Amino acid sequence: MAPLTPNEQAALRAAKDEPLTIGELARAAALRDDQAQSSAEGLVARGLFAREEQTTTRLVLTDAGRQQLEQGGVPELRIRAKVQGGAATVQDAQDLPGVDKPTVGAAFGGLKKAGLLVVDGAKVSVGAGPGWAPHEARQAFLQRLAATPDGVDPTTLEPALWADLEPRLPGKRGKKGTEPVDRVETRLRRYALTVAGWEWRKSPAGAGEARPEVAQLTGQMLADGTWRDVGFRAFNVAAPPYTPFARRNAYRAFLDKVKVTLLSLGFDEMTGDLVEPEFWNMDALFLPQFHPAREIHDVYYVEGPGGESVYAREIEGGALEPVALEHEGKGRSGSRGWSYAFDRQRTKRLVLRSQGTVLSARWLQKARTPGKYFAMARCFRYDDVDATHAPDFFQIEGIVSSTTTSFRHLLGLLELFAKQLARSTEVKFVPAYFPFTEPSVEVHMKHPELGWMELGGAGIFRPEVTGPHGIQNPVIAWGLGLDRMAMVALGVADIRHLFTNNLPDGVGGLRK
Repeated sequence: MAPLTPNEQAALRAAKDEPLTIGELARAAALRDDQAQSSAEGLVARGLFAREEQTTTRLVLTDAGRQQLEQGGVPELRIRAKVQGGAATVQDAQDLPGVDKPTVGAAFGGLKKAGLLVVDGAKVSVGAGPGWAPHEARQAFLQRLAATPDGVDPTTLEPALWADLEPRLPGKRGKKGTEPVDRVETRLRRYALTVAGWEWRKSPAGAGEARPEVAQLTGQMLADGTWRDVGFRAFNVAAPPYTPFARRNAYRAFLDKVKVTLLSLGFDEMTGDLVEPEFWNMDALFLPQFHPAREIHDVYYVEGPGGESVYAREIEGGALEPVALEHEGKGRSGSRGWSYAFDRQRTKRLVLRSQGTVLSARWLQKARTPGKYFAMARCFRYDDVDATHAPDFFQIEGIVSSTTTSFRHLLGLLELFAKQLARSTEVKFVPAYFPFTEPSVEVHMKHPELGWMELGGAGIFRPEVTGPHGIQNPVIAWGLGLDRMAMVALGVADIRHLFTNNLPDGVGGLRK
């Protein structure tokens, strides 16, 4: 074992019977915090220190929450204050300075659904429902957090308050930066001597004083003779040298550029799991349960240790029954559906996500408000590997919903993606069919070497897809192959080259 450094020796001599934090150890050993941290971890690796960790969770007020308080309170109570004086217009009720439109829309929609607001044409008034208590409790809690900089332990909250707050935490609704409360985890590490550490303390080396060590002999040390009083730190000449230059993976840089571009255009990012029930992957998108895409030749099913199928316990959000009724021709949209008995157990069977559109299906149920959303989703399908196909791939997925959204907007976005992100100079649209969109379109772009290839599909979601979630506005949607976009942007003629660490000559930068 290599000899202990002076800092490690100081940390060993400063250790107490009880565990010490890094700050306590640094003060006792006369070290900086970073020196104490490095020494303590080195001693743990040597078996001379034992490390214990404790994680605490606190709820803290975010900048958005502080802004809510400064602007007059939570959106629900601000809407009530605008309406209480008499019937107001819907537009006036939703005019809340300082609050983004999706948050206002979600608050207004929630109050309307709970019967706390009554909309009569263009007028809105306060309903007779008694359900204002959760919103008042949330505002009181925000005020409490404002007076408690260290935050509040979530386990101490009343169940009703936590049930109201928990869905509003970051990541629960796909929003970033608009949540009033955030959950912060703090990890505290403490260090204590092990039996081996105590034995070192009792040894002659531990009983003496650490001799200062230096890494470089200076002229001043030679002149005044202080070199005799210090030790010289050993160097590992076999260690690999520092590499002063590195370049980011070209495909990773392309993915980051796509993400930054969409965020700068005002899109919010959708996220989700790689494993999904058939329900979200297919049924919520109005694919019938007898659709050929469900066969093992296209979709990967999840199996248990004994080869049995694995099922989700439930379909969250109460979405199962409305979607099942659409398939059976009894849904809200008025469609005659697919005219078969929907299997409510099969729909829970787990599969590897086969299309990014599964995230759009989930967000229709989560958001239910006008907005722009995108996702960069890793997807899995059984396929033969060649220059343009792979069994796992990235899709750029997105939806846009508003009262004025049209098919023309969709074509404009698709052309933007193909020309600005993929750097394609030739783009064309081809009529297509997808069970979940009408009208539907495929976008094709021309690769400099491979010629025309399909970039992906798009369209306007059918009422059978949006109706179960109570969405009336048109929703345009697309799912494009990010890997193929990268092939054109990076000048790659084989999709497999995107995932190698030995790129062909000339690959590595975006095409001009």
